[in-house]
Amino acid sequence: MKDKKLPLKALTILFALGLAASACSSDDASDGDSAETSTTEAATTATTGGTDTTGGTGETTVDLAAVCPATVIIQTDWFPEAEHGALYHLLGSDYEIDADLKRVSGSLQLNGEDLGIDVEIRAGGPAIGTGSVSAEMYIDDSIHLGYATTDGQILRFEEAPLLSVMAPLELNPQMIMWDPETYPEIETLADLGDNDVTINVFGGGTFSDVFVAQGIWNAAQVDPSYDASPGRFVSEGNIAQQGFASAEPWLYKNEVEEYGRDVAFQLLNDAGFPVYSQTLAIRPDDLETLRPCLTELIPTIQQATVDYYDNPDETNALIVETVAVFDTFWTYPAELADFSVAKQLELGLAGNGPDDVVGNMDDARIQEVIDALATADMDFPADLAVSDLVTNEFIDTSIGF
Repeated sequence: MKDKKLPLKALTILFALGLAASACSSDDASDGDSAETSTTEAATTATTGGTDTTGGTGETTVDLAAVCPATVIIQTDWFPEAEHGALYHLLGSDYEIDADLKRVSGSLQLNGEDLGIDVEIRAGGPAIGTGSVSAEMYIDDSIHLGYATTDGQILRFEEAPLLSVMAPLELNPQMIMWDPETYPEIETLADLGDNDVTINVFGGGTFSDVFVAQGIWNAAQVDPSYDASPGRFVSEGNIAQQGFASAEPWLYKNEVEEYGRDVAFQLLNDAGFPVYSQTLAIRPDDLETLRPCLTELIPTIQQATVDYYDNPDETNALIVETVAVFDTFWTYPAELADFSVAKQLELGLAGNGPDDVVGNMDDARIQEVIDALATADMDFPADLAVSDLVTNEFIDTSIGF
């Protein structure tokens, strides 16, 4: 095991499971080849706000300056990663990296066309004191959009409500992993429960309480002592551990030298916890003020999402460069960025919903999460409605992979 590199690399888990954004608590499927093919087709036909932005003529009529703030500020939940690629894909070549404030800013562009405003993307997690994005948005009202997670929106609704307006990721990348050599017979999280396997998670999570309430796991097998280190998973070999399907499988095979092989896993989504993670959300009180901007901006981000996954290399290079310039404990190699994009497409983490639209949110999924948290006897307003948490008002239904 590498003396210093390994623990720092292992902290990539914190992004996924939200030690940064308390994603595991209350803050916040097509294959790769077919996804790439359909993405290319979408990139030649999609529209933004009813206006062709594919760059076929080298011009665009979208001018966000007429309806948006001069700089749209977006607060993320962690340091830059490929899961944030749709946002970083908006940055033009004039971008500037602020290592002190952990921000990247530049002209907001699509297909090489300047849309008239700037965008500033702020790192989260340690960059904001590991506080939640929702809390940060209520401390700093200059932030226009911030990352949210369905369970976090529900549980923090009374203190810091957020309204999601787009979901760049279709599925939550969070997962539980185990060693397939130790447990070749285990295929699902329910199997872990049936076999009474110890499941190491961060303390204060919601999904573990939900799975216990649903009878998938028993409370005794959930160990909330996970500290983001790979040491216990490697040394004991017989425990399961939370992680991020678009990061940990690469890390444990390529960076954790004492393990050095594939892990088996199942997404929390596929086990019955279908939250949306890293949605773009606003403060509900800002809805009327931001409505003209969001009407044009959200389709722009939809198209940037499609375009990023079709051609991620330049944006991934920006992400890797930004992490290096930030110069913190957090490191992010290009190989991991490449793996992440491929895995996101393979698992359907990035992609369309069932209606062939990218970025919209399914009311039934939101209600399922509300019901699951109620089953686990968690505290939130009894009359909370799906419409309090999400809106698809600004989604352009012609844009998809």
